[in-house]
Amino acid sequence: MANITAAQVKALRDKTSAGIMDAKKALVEAQGDLNKAIDLLKERGVAKAAKKADRVAAEGMTYVAESGNSAAIIEMNSETDFVASNEQFLDLLHLTAETILKNSPKDLQSALALKTNGGTLNDQIVQTSAHTGEKISLRRFEIVKKNDDEFFGTYSHLGGQISVITLIKGGDVQTAKDIAMHVAAIAPKYIDRNDVPSEIVDHEKSIQLKADDLQGKPDKIKAKIVEGRLGKFLDELAISNQPFVKDDSLTVSQFLKQKKAQLIKFVRYQVGEGIEKKESNLAEEVAKQING
Repeated sequence: MANITAAQVKALRDKTSAGIMDAKKALVEAQGDLNKAIDLLKERGVAKAAKKADRVAAEGMTYVAESGNSAAIIEMNSETDFVASNEQFLDLLHLTAETILKNSPKDLQSALALKTNGGTLNDQIVQTSAHTGEKISLRRFEIVKKNDDEFFGTYSHLGGQISVITLIKGGDVQTAKDIAMHVAAIAPKYIDRNDVPSEIVDHEKSIQLKADDLQGKPDKIKAKIVEGRLGKFLDELAISNQPFVKDDSLTVSQFLKQKKAQLIKFVRYQVGEGIEKKESNLAEEVAKQING
């Protein structure tokens, strides 16, 4: 057995953030060869992360990176909010956003293959998963481009649980940020009523026509009531006619008109939206670990 020194263990831990016993075991197997030990730990990191593949990573963080005429918004997931707030996860989050912003990959597969100082983005994610003991994954990203006469507005809410990019023409950066705050708070899906897909409108109309309180009413009255309800429904989906969150005496479109600005695009990410979270009982989980 190789005689492993404390200095060797420290050097390996500094390079890999592995635990003391894991580092020592890897050095023993590698006969004291630091590079071989690093490879062994990477291999074990991959295996450790792979075992977590069936877990639900529904916590995490969103983040926006911006440079010049480009901005990137990402969502990275973890299994618990505890890991999502630690330094390793946040470093990975920022690295991922900056790498995506710099390289403009076309999809997730391309993003994960991007080169970093630590290999690829996927390598970095796997290694961080191994160090934290939780499955970590890059769920989605979007890159937004602007022209010189346009402005980005970026806003994060609840410590990164929600992030928004807005793109406006005219106005200024503050106007764009104010709209981003509105999007974060109200969560519209479209800019204008006309942008709502017809199948969504038709579906809602069919529901309203079958509403219990309309049955037995004359068709003309029913049609008028349904039209009013559809208008309200569309205003909940589309931002233009919504009361502006910072001044509800104005609609968003009126606020933009005052600022001589036009909303071109917005992207809103909220952590875990659309992911089915597994509910767990903390007391039961602890009991299983004690008794298991």
